[in-house]
Amino acid sequence: QVRLVESGGGLVQAGGSLRLSCAASGRTASIYAMGWFRQAPGNERQFVATITWNAGTTYYADSVKGRFAISRDNAKRTVYLEMNSLKPEDTAVYYCAAALRWGTLTFRSAYDNWGQGTQVTVSS
Repeated sequence: QVRLVESGGGLVQAGGSLRLSCAASGRTASIYAMGWFRQAPGNERQFVATITWNAGTTYYADSVKGRFAISRDNAKRTVYLEMNSLKPEDTAVYYCAAALRWGTLTFRSAYDNWGQGTQVTVSS
């Protein structure tokens, strides 16, 4: 099992930036990819971005392309989500997740372990 702890959420004005971090521990050698999802009140948890652990291949939801950037530091076993040009509709709880095998990485079902989430609120 991989344990994940997110940090970096908060309140920011529209147009501002935040950087989320997700630190992994436990069986990190098993990680194939790490992703970020978000869930706004009353909505389903949605894919935001993902990065494969070895190759560093990235995928993004259309709604965040060009504004968000995912990266990882293998030595620190940490993945980051740099969020720029934030909009009120980006407001949500952001969850980090680890996939331990190949799968369709834009789907929640591809991920085996999840963090507790961190709140991001963008004011207009």
